[in-house]
Amino acid sequence: MSKRNQNYGPPIGTFMGRPIFRSIENQDGTFVFDRIAQCDDEGCPLDQLAQNERLFAPGLIYRYKR
Repeated sequence: MSKRNQNYGPPIGTFMGRPIFRSIENQDGTFVFDRIAQCDDEGCPLDQLAQNERLFAPGLIYRYKR
């Protein structure tokens, strides 16, 4: 998905030198920041995500807002 198709809420912090946005909105809906993913040298295991969550780079978990 292109970043041009995403709208970002206000930044609420940084992680690994990149902003953490309060929310991200795209064609799939609106997602709000929940937590930082547990990652290692091989990546971020997707089994830490609930059904209503999505992983955004660089390891940020956002929860679908209904």
